[in-house]
Amino acid sequence: MFAEIGHFALILALLTAIAQGLLPMLGAVRGDTALMAFGRTAAQWQAVLIGIAFIALMACFARADFSVALVAEHAALSQPLPYRLAATWGNHEGSMVLWVLILALFGAGIGRFGGNLRPSLQARVLSVQAMIGVAFLAFSLFTSNPFARLSPAPADGAELNPLLQDPGLVFHPPLLYLGYVGFSVTFSFAVAALLEGRADAAWARWMRPWVLAAWIPLTCGIALGSFWAYYELGWGGWWFWDPVENASLMPWLLGTALLHSAIVTEKRQALAGWTILLAILAFSLSLIGTFLVRSGILTSVHAFAVDPARGVFILAMIIGSTGTALALFAWRAPLLKSGALFSGVSREAGLTLNNLFLMAVTAVVFLGTFYPVIMEAVSTDKISVGPPYYNLVFVPLSVPLLLLVTVGPLLAWKRDSVATVAAKLKWPALLVTGVFAALLLALGFGKALAAFGFALGFWLILGGIMVLARRWQGASGLSLRLVRTTPAAVIGMALAHAGLGVTLCGVTAMSGFAESKILVMRPGDTVQLGAMAVTLNGAGEMQGPNYQAVQARFSVTQAGLLGGSTRDLTSERRFYPVSRNQTTEAGIGTGLLGNSYIAIGDSQNGGIVVRLYHHPLVGWIWFGALMMAMGGAASLADRRFRIGAPTRLPARLLVGLVPAE
Repeated sequence: MFAEIGHFALILALLTAIAQGLLPMLGAVRGDTALMAFGRTAAQWQAVLIGIAFIALMACFARADFSVALVAEHAALSQPLPYRLAATWGNHEGSMVLWVLILALFGAGIGRFGGNLRPSLQARVLSVQAMIGVAFLAFSLFTSNPFARLSPAPADGAELNPLLQDPGLVFHPPLLYLGYVGFSVTFSFAVAALLEGRADAAWARWMRPWVLAAWIPLTCGIALGSFWAYYELGWGGWWFWDPVENASLMPWLLGTALLHSAIVTEKRQALAGWTILLAILAFSLSLIGTFLVRSGILTSVHAFAVDPARGVFILAMIIGSTGTALALFAWRAPLLKSGALFSGVSREAGLTLNNLFLMAVTAVVFLGTFYPVIMEAVSTDKISVGPPYYNLVFVPLSVPLLLLVTVGPLLAWKRDSVATVAAKLKWPALLVTGVFAALLLALGFGKALAAFGFALGFWLILGGIMVLARRWQGASGLSLRLVRTTPAAVIGMALAHAGLGVTLCGVTAMSGFAESKILVMRPGDTVQLGAMAVTLNGAGEMQGPNYQAVQARFSVTQAGLLGGSTRDLTSERRFYPVSRNQTTEAGIGTGLLGNSYIAIGDSQNGGIVVRLYHHPLVGWIWFGALMMAMGGAASLADRRFRIGAPTRLPARLLVGLVPAE
């Protein structure tokens, strides 16, 4: 019953999306307010209908209805209820329902909270958003029906991939989808602006909150995925340059560029065409990420499906949406006025240079991700692109980008001078140089790159502090009035930039100072790794709700300046009988200055294979990412996004169109 309700709701949602894609656009062309208003109503109903379908699918998993093929393939009676519910989106078909639900919710948000939008612009945005929804709803219904029945129904089903039976993976996919799908809104705004012939400061201000609404969860999703890989896979790393990891990183990089470009368009009405192009490309890269995990061209723990037919469908969507948008951009954007002029030394110029470097590092990741795929398609050669390539190309391009992060906010809009900028940066630069010299002496010249990495991280943290310090500086020192009146967006920018510095310090420490040892240990054995002494106290078997495990118990003594500390850690090797899979549960002792990390393997010679790691500052990587997300949330809370932007000197296309008001 639930399956039929959900299937029927999806069909009604598709019909609603078709109407929403056509009628508001027609209303915008004709200036018909009734048809334009229909888009808002249709967007709400589409979200309700897809919500019903998603709840129905979740009910099928909760009830373990094995007559539904999807439930039989990804749920088992022995599976804990939370993971049975998470299996709703832990597979290809169910994840597509979540995808279209988020897409519809964003559309409903535009209809509900877009009251200060021009009616014609809102109608066009909702129409484009609905057209995207039509494509994905058709994809779900015709190639990936989540409600297909199975007859006869089995008494029990298979289970969700054990690697995904983890709290981190309950939240990781929804966060990524919020980011990926969120960029559909910026795409819709870009296409609507091209169709309407208007991309001014008001348009940029209306779009910027939606950029943040996508960027924040994508940041959290990437960080959570990295953290999950760290503690769940037992390999002791935080980033592998896996193609699917890269697929989430690329839209994040372009989304960051889009966020900064939109600021220039809003503040100075410049770079409007560039902002539109970034909005198109950011969503296109999100679609490419969807293609990678569902086309079957990659074998990865992240991959959902291996059906080439589905990949062809998604590839057609990418070509259709991106190709149409780029063709429209090529036709209309050259006629767009360039907006206000600015000098080569100005905040506009700094943000433009920032964008160029972000585009360059995105291109590096794109090439590293797809070059092996292309080579395998045109020849029989199989190659891999790993850390050496990214260390050689990505890292050098990132250095000037990170230097600019601190310099940009100190520049004046429109025009500045080298002498003024040098005066602002004199003391911060001297301080950072001193930090670098001290680290070089303390660590040795063999660790010069690590010293530089720490100094660069400090430069970014200092840059965030300087933004607020300069903002709060009054005539006689710290001004409480200026503190109280500081816009939330300024606080958010400072927090995000400082968070980037914290993450960089963690990455530098992990890259330069991580220690590891792999050996066979027996109960009572003690091993020294750096300042860490590890003792295997014992090992034994245990039974979980749907798995069997070998559990090893360790005592870890960590030497320190204030005396040693001892903690108990456990590590498990789990076996899931239903799926016949094994997983590793690492024992991790967390601390401000680093983690102790223990993972066990198979039994050998009367002992257990143990992998020991010491990871200095590894937690800073994810804490810095959290700071960046919090900075984005603070910016999103800025009240200026809830009021209209000035419409002086609108940047209109020089064609015979008069935008409807």
